[in-house]
Amino acid sequence: MAAPAETPVYATPVDIETYGPYGPGRIDTSSGWNRPRYPFQDRITADGSSGFPAVPGRYHLYVGWFCPWAQRTAIVRSLKGLDEVVSLSYVDDERDARGWAFRERRGADPVNGFLFLQQAYDATEPGYPGHLSVPVLWDRTTGRIVSNNFPDITIDLGTQFEEWGDPGVRLYPEELRPQIDALNEEIYRKVNNGTYRVAGATTQEDYEELRRTLIATLDELDARLADRRFLFGDHITESDVRLWVTLARFDLGYNALGKISERPLTAFPHLWAYARDLYQHDAFRTTTDFDSFHFTGASFLNDGPVRIEVEPREADWEAPHGREKLGG
Repeated sequence: MAAPAETPVYATPVDIETYGPYGPGRIDTSSGWNRPRYPFQDRITADGSSGFPAVPGRYHLYVGWFCPWAQRTAIVRSLKGLDEVVSLSYVDDERDARGWAFRERRGADPVNGFLFLQQAYDATEPGYPGHLSVPVLWDRTTGRIVSNNFPDITIDLGTQFEEWGDPGVRLYPEELRPQIDALNEEIYRKVNNGTYRVAGATTQEDYEELRRTLIATLDELDARLADRRFLFGDHITESDVRLWVTLARFDLGYNALGKISERPLTAFPHLWAYARDLYQHDAFRTTTDFDSFHFTGASFLNDGPVRIEVEPREADWEAPHGREKLGG
């Protein structure tokens, strides 16, 4: 396995002409329009019963600024106060057929000195042929990937490092888990994944139905947030993190590319104030790079349907949100 060099080393630039675009033959999806499969799904446990004990300094997150699934892990790591417990680094924003890489724009790999994320996958499954995704949770001790299954990673970061994390931050409290799980599933199907489904719609009928479903769900969430600061009351939960990463990318990425809604995020009054409220928390602000969101969803866009016109909108994320009066 490679070791980090004293002098940073970087992958060669993205070269579509030589290597081709990323995607063909790599993204294996289940039946129907769904996310790619994520084959590495081990878990971290506080007692070590999984074989991967929660230990400071053992694990590293490979993430991307552009990626909502990866940003969720970075936000949870920060909310729980695990910055010195689980290390983190970023892949470059663009890729060719070689997959995500470590370039000067986002920095070298500080753990293994990898040039390409493919090397982490190959270290776990030699000759790995599948989708190369972030986030990746890497184990320094065994020299392999623990998980690339993003929903599990945030749950484990939020619940299994209590000895070292902030005990006052309860993102997945036991008494709310059934309700959180149910809302997470709805947010995932209709909003998180819904944006990609609208972009990837191949027929006019599917495009119209999918975007109507997504907009109706945003209206429902907007109404839910009229009288509560966060989705489950006064405290941030896993559901808020999952919803926010899509809201943050909605106008700049998903709506600009997929033409989902004539109404921008700013036209949903409670959702927009809620989104600003979360952004103004350090864990959300410091893990956000709006410039990277222009790449969001581009590889999923299908040119088949006739899409609505969407006007570009400027948004002031630092504007006062006024939601303190709701509690928390």
